[in-house]
Amino acid sequence: MFFPPEPSLYTFKRYDSDGNPIDDDDDESVPDETDDKKTKNKNKNSNKSKSYDLCDNNDAVDDSGNDVNVSTDSGNVEEAEFQSTRTGKKPDAHKKSSIKNSSSKNSANGPVASASNSSDIGDNSDYGQYYEEDHIQDMNLAERAAQLRKRGLVRNKKDARDAKRGVTYKFIPDARLMAPPAFTGTIDAIKIGPDSKTDTYVAAVVYRLRSARQSDTTKTLIYSHGNATDIGAMNFMQAVLAKGLHANVIMYDYSGYGASGGEPMEANTYRDIKLVYDFVRNHMVRDRDESKIVLYGQSVGSGPSCYLCAKKPNVGGLVLHSPFMSGMRVLTPSRLLGCLDVFPNIDRIKDVECPVMIIHGELDEEVPITHGRALHDAVPKDLRRPPWWVPGRGHNDLTDGRANLIEYVERLSRFMEGLD
Repeated sequence: MFFPPEPSLYTFKRYDSDGNPIDDDDDESVPDETDDKKTKNKNKNSNKSKSYDLCDNNDAVDDSGNDVNVSTDSGNVEEAEFQSTRTGKKPDAHKKSSIKNSSSKNSANGPVASASNSSDIGDNSDYGQYYEEDHIQDMNLAERAAQLRKRGLVRNKKDARDAKRGVTYKFIPDARLMAPPAFTGTIDAIKIGPDSKTDTYVAAVVYRLRSARQSDTTKTLIYSHGNATDIGAMNFMQAVLAKGLHANVIMYDYSGYGASGGEPMEANTYRDIKLVYDFVRNHMVRDRDESKIVLYGQSVGSGPSCYLCAKKPNVGGLVLHSPFMSGMRVLTPSRLLGCLDVFPNIDRIKDVECPVMIIHGELDEEVPITHGRALHDAVPKDLRRPPWWVPGRGHNDLTDGRANLIEYVERLSRFMEGLD
C-alpha cells in the first residue's frame, strides 16, 4: 500500500556541532543495539534541547512582501536559509548520470524541471537517493518489505547517534524539481523524535513566517502528503501554502519515506503524525493553543489526519484533499473484507469536533469523487464547510495551472479565515 519514491526527491545533508559537513563515507560506524538502548533516554527529549521554539522568532527583518503571486513567483531555493539532514550513501557515477539524464516532465510526485538546473542548488551530486545499492525497484513485495525494514533500522540508529552528537541539517531538494516561490520567512529541516515504541525520528521541513507577520491568530498547518511522494517533491506546494495562507506550514515524511527512519506501515503513520503534532503544539503555536493547528491530509494523508483529528477535540480545522472513505473501499464497496480495512476515515470523520473542508476532483479515477462526497456528508452538519468539487480534474492535478492554483489558495484562505 505504501510506495515511497525511489529515489527520494531530496537529501538531508548533515553537519556536526561545529558546523562542519559530515561525509557519510567517513562517518563513524553505527553503534550496536546495546549502545542505542543506553542512550535512548538521553536522546528522548533531544529536540527540546535545541532552538526549536519556532513561535519565538524575534528576527527584525520585514516580511511585508510575503504575499504569493503564482503568476510571477519563482524563487531559487538558495534564496532561503535551509537547515536539514541526510542519511544514506552517495550514488555511483553511472547512477548519478542516469538521474541527471532522466526525462524532464511533470511526474506524479510534483513539477519537474530540467536537470541542468542542478548548479543552482549547490553541491547536490548525491541528492535524492538513500542506499542506491538496494535496487529496491527490482524486488518483489516480500523482498521490498524486508529491505525497507532493514533500511529503517539503520536510519533509526544513525538518527539516534546524530541526536546525541548535536547534528544539524541542510535540505537539498532534487535539482530537477521546480524551484518554489521565493519565501522571506525562515525554513528549517529537522528530525522529530524518537517515537517511544519504534525509536523512529521523522524528517520534516518547516516554513515559518517571520515575527512581523505573525499574530495571535496565526495558524500552523500540518500537511500529511500522498503516497508516492515526499517532502522534496512537495516543497513547491509548501512554499505556496505558507505564502498564500500567511501560515506556518510543516510537512513531514512518513516512516520509511525519504530521510525518516522506521518502515512504512499504517500504525506507524499514526505515530508519525502524533510526533509532529506534539512538536507543533509545544514549539510552534503560542501558549500551546491547539485551536491554531490545522490538519491537512492529501490522499493517503487523509488517513493519519482523520485519525488524529478524531482524537484531538481542540484542533482548529481539518482539510481533506482527494480523500478516501477507507483503504479497502477504494478497491471494492463490499464489506466482506472489512476486517482487513485500513484508514477507516468514514468512521472517524463522524467524531471530529472542528470545521472540515473537503477538496476532490470530479474526474478522479484513483479515488472516485463519491468518496469525497460521502465523507462530506458524514461530517457533523454544523462543522461542514463549503467543499470544492474541482471540475475537469483527477487525483493529482487539482492545482495544476495558474487559474486552479489561485482558486485553490483563495478557497483555503476563506476556510482558514473562518476558523477565527
